[in-house]
Amino acid sequence: MKEPQNYMLDNPVVIKRILLVFYIICGVLVALDFILHRHTEHPWETLPAFYPIYGFIGCVVLVLIAKWMRIVVMRDEEYYEPLDEAQEKGREEHVGE
Repeated sequence: MKEPQNYMLDNPVVIKRILLVFYIICGVLVALDFILHRHTEHPWETLPAFYPIYGFIGCVVLVLIAKWMRIVVMRDEEYYEPLDEAQEKGREEHVGE
């Protein structure tokens, strides 16, 4: 029997460090937004932290659309094959290994 492999992203400490780096990068980028001069085309772009807020709202909208699409596109678990047959096939394949 194969031993389960340990991947880097399975370790919660690594995930916490990666998230910390992302938060620091986000904080630096928001701070730079107040310091650097931007060449804007639209008046909304002159608002402080416009792009982070715009990106956040865009992500929230994408998640909400995905949740709506899940209702429309989602199929039953037994759509392709009855669940009992799929479990039997899984057992047979597992025994055959």
